[in-house]
Amino acid sequence: QVQLVESGGGLVQAGGSLRLSCAASGRTFSSYAMAWFRQAPGKEREFVAAINWSGRNTYYTDSVKGRFTISRDNAKNTLYLQMNSLKPEDTAVYYCAAGRLWPRYRDYEYDYWGQGTQVTVAS
Repeated sequence: QVQLVESGGGLVQAGGSLRLSCAASGRTFSSYAMAWFRQAPGKEREFVAAINWSGRNTYYTDSVKGRFTISRDNAKNTLYLQMNSLKPEDTAVYYCAAGRLWPRYRDYEYDYWGQGTQVTVAS
């Protein structure tokens, strides 16, 4: 089992940057594919980015390509999401998730979830 705790959210002006972190418990972090999802008020949770076990393969939803970077440090059991050039439409609760299969883009395909961290981008 994996426990995930996100941090790094906050309020930022449009065009600014934030880096989210997701700390994982347990010794098996490196055996999980990881992903970031987000959920805006009144909307369904959506896929943002995913990374495979080694970190060599990544996928992004089109709306964040070129602005967001997903990465992981298996030695630190930590997942990251560097978010640059933030837009008001990026405002959402961001969740990290862990799963055994790769590649996967749907939330029901991930097994473990963090509690989420709020990102608010002001215009």
